[in-house]
Amino acid sequence: MNRPVFLNLMQIRMPVGAVTSIAHRVSGVLLALGVPFSAYIFDLSLQGPRSFERAQELLAGSMLKAAAIVFVWALAHHLLAGVRHLLSDIGVGSRLPFARRSAWVVNGTGVFIALLAAWALL
Repeated sequence: MNRPVFLNLMQIRMPVGAVTSIAHRVSGVLLALGVPFSAYIFDLSLQGPRSFERAQELLAGSMLKAAAIVFVWALAHHLLAGVRHLLSDIGVGSRLPFARRSAWVVNGTGVFIALLAAWALL
C-alpha cells in the first residue's frame, strides 16, 4: 500500500535557475498588479500643481515606499531574467556552469538595484 508522503517544502533545495525562473514569474505578476497604480499616480502628477503635490503626498507614505522598492525589484529582476531567458533561447549561455552563473548574476543584480532604490527612497 502506497502511503502519502509528507512534503516538507523547507527541505527542498531548488537549483538557482529554478529560483530565478520562479522569481521571474512572481515579478511579472507584481508588475501586472503595480502598473495600473503607477499609471494612476503618473496621470495624477501631470494634471496640475495641486495634483502633483497630492501624488507626492501619496508616495511619501512608508507603505508606498516599500511597495515602490518591491516594484523596482520586480522591474529589474523581470527585465534581467527576461534577457537571460531570451539569450538561452538562442543558445547563448545554455551550458550548465554559465546558466548557473547568469542566474546568480540576475538574482544578485535585482536585489542590488532594489537596495539602491531603498537607499534613494529612505
